[in-house]
Amino acid sequence: MPKNSQQAIHKILNNIDSVIIGKRNVAELCVMALLADGHVLLEDVPGVGKTMMIRALAKSIDAKFKRIQFTSDLLPSDVTGSSIFHPKTGEFYFRQGPIMANIVLADEINRASPKTQSALLEGMGEKSVTVDGTTYELNSPFLVFATQNPIDYEGTSPLPEAQLDRFLFKINLEYPTFTDEVEILTKHTDHQPIEDIRSVINTHEILDLQKDLKIIYIDNNIKQYIVNIVQQTRNHKMITLGISPRGTIALMKASQACAYLRGRDFVTPDDVQYVAKYVCVHRLIIASEARFNGQSASEIFDDVVKNTPVPITR
Repeated sequence: MPKNSQQAIHKILNNIDSVIIGKRNVAELCVMALLADGHVLLEDVPGVGKTMMIRALAKSIDAKFKRIQFTSDLLPSDVTGSSIFHPKTGEFYFRQGPIMANIVLADEINRASPKTQSALLEGMGEKSVTVDGTTYELNSPFLVFATQNPIDYEGTSPLPEAQLDRFLFKINLEYPTFTDEVEILTKHTDHQPIEDIRSVINTHEILDLQKDLKIIYIDNNIKQYIVNIVQQTRNHKMITLGISPRGTIALMKASQACAYLRGRDFVTPDDVQYVAKYVCVHRLIIASEARFNGQSASEIFDDVVKNTPVPITR
């Protein structure tokens, strides 16, 4: 692995650590998503640092950052942009929407209508948007980090399966520990720590890292292990909807990103197991019998991984 690449990655993580205390694992997952060119859904209660973490990541890589506050009256054109008539020239010109950035924070995405939520679908899947019949390419790299509040369901529209399937990871931040929260108070005594962050890498270098990820070796035994996990979710009696082929590819890419972050040029079963729950659980729909018995998708998936034979690799 290139030494300077590993140094840049660790500097990004250290930047995030200086702003968000005690969430190194979440920061690592966000960087893995960046390397794997995948989108992230952050779900947790308000005020735990979801927005601040993404801002810190964007500043660390010198990325163009835009935040969209999703509300019930937000229109698709408020996301993608729209054609505006210029009276002097008698022509229409395209006014870019906030999706024309490197990192887009879709804040409280489940508060918008399904029609507005779907405005992100083309951008997330195709890296382009179509407005009035004209297709516009999005910036590279392009990542969506969406947040949602799992507690307040009034006035929200749950994300459809097709959109959930486009997120590489679903992550929960959770509350900080007692010690971490004391340190947070200390850091916020006189200023915001994010003001001290400086970029340690640029977006062109990020694109190079994404190319490097494609050459991370993944043995055929590891590929079979990934497919075995996926196949079990499709055949499990407590799962109504299992992992899609898109999810299979996502699990492979996330495993490669995990190996890269850990300084290896090959994937191990440990890499697959580490990222599997973040890649897979939000893609599952469990049976009504499981919900009646109080089982969660996470518990069922843990059982799936536990019962999948682990390959022996050299």
